[in-house]
Amino acid sequence: MPAIRRRTGRVLGPIWERGGPADPERKRPSEVALDDRLAARLCATAERAAKRLKLSAKEVLERTLSGVKAGQVVGIVALPGATLEILPKIHGTDQNVRKSLLRMLCVAWNLRVADGELASLGRQHSDLLELLIGLFANRLLGAVRRGLPRRYMSCEEDRQILRGRLHVVRQITTLAARPDLLACRYDELSEDTPLNRVLKAAVVRLARVTRSAANARLLAELGARLESVGHSSAPLEEPVRLDRTNTAYHDLHQLARLFLSGDWQSTVSGKSLGFSLLFPMWKLFEGFVGRCLCRALSPWPVDLQDESESVLRDEEGKKLFQLQPDAVIRTPSGRIVLDTKWKALNPTDRTGKFGVAPSDVYQMLAYAQAYRAERLVLLYPWLEGVKKGVTRHWCVAGTERHLDVAAIDVGEPRNVVCALRKIVGRG
Repeated sequence: MPAIRRRTGRVLGPIWERGGPADPERKRPSEVALDDRLAARLCATAERAAKRLKLSAKEVLERTLSGVKAGQVVGIVALPGATLEILPKIHGTDQNVRKSLLRMLCVAWNLRVADGELASLGRQHSDLLELLIGLFANRLLGAVRRGLPRRYMSCEEDRQILRGRLHVVRQITTLAARPDLLACRYDELSEDTPLNRVLKAAVVRLARVTRSAANARLLAELGARLESVGHSSAPLEEPVRLDRTNTAYHDLHQLARLFLSGDWQSTVSGKSLGFSLLFPMWKLFEGFVGRCLCRALSPWPVDLQDESESVLRDEEGKKLFQLQPDAVIRTPSGRIVLDTKWKALNPTDRTGKFGVAPSDVYQMLAYAQAYRAERLVLLYPWLEGVKKGVTRHWCVAGTERHLDVAAIDVGEPRNVVCALRKIVGRG
């Protein structure tokens, strides 16, 4: 399980996300032993990532007596000479888990990526960061070779020959004593656009962090092709305009912003740079399932993160205690409320509750009442020993409503659309 590597390729140890469904057959530790200095640098970089993600530091990475322990996040924490890779606890080999995670990220971000493209990346024995860099660099290079997007930019210049329109105010004030110069205003078709500056900033940043020779070559070629584009001191604040003229760059812009939003500051060691690209696993699972639901149930309306209802209303009718279920499905026979839970089910639970938390059940009952739903679905990640699809079917006491506990195998993301269709009943 190569998860932490120095540039020499020496494996220091694996680290896995601890909040996901555990694999009973393979013991995957959520803790790895490291020397104090490296552990401190990793935790310092992860702490800044936690602030950006609005999480506590312990929910990302926690110091232990022997090293560090991962929280409920997945992704990369990179330092010069070492990279910490945090993978979800799903069934499969390391490389298959990375490939599945990459597919989930692409679906959750609504990136249009072909199966062949993901398959070619999946054959590379690289960590998650290098796979994402390879995806970005290959797609950007293919688009750039067909031509960079250009726009007409407004320019002002003092010239000896008139170009465009004369800037009269400047001519009779600033240039009043220079009859040999003309104040010109004109539009020039330029590659130095906000979009290209964002892409170049991402290329420059990734060139500093990649450890793959193949990715370094791709980024070097991209740097040469983007040489005419200016540098941006604040790329995330660039006024990028996405429209029909640059459709091929929409997904690339989204990926570039993702890389640029990662932490890139000095760590506690002083001059060393750290980089983090981390995602809360429960949010990723929620986004992935939501996108797959919309695809699986079309043309049925699916409202994701719906906030139209609340638990209570005051005397004036104002909503109190807003509700936000992951998905509200409007079927011909009634509404279905579906909520995702990145937690492990317990098929050996002797109480018959199957490891479902009481708070999750109470939450679903509130959804049922507010949204007038006849069916409720709690969706969990599948693990060995649990039946795929609907695994428990319960009746809500005193009503005709039903609550189903279901599981999907995120280790096989391509099959999730079909599995969701069966769970909901559209199949």
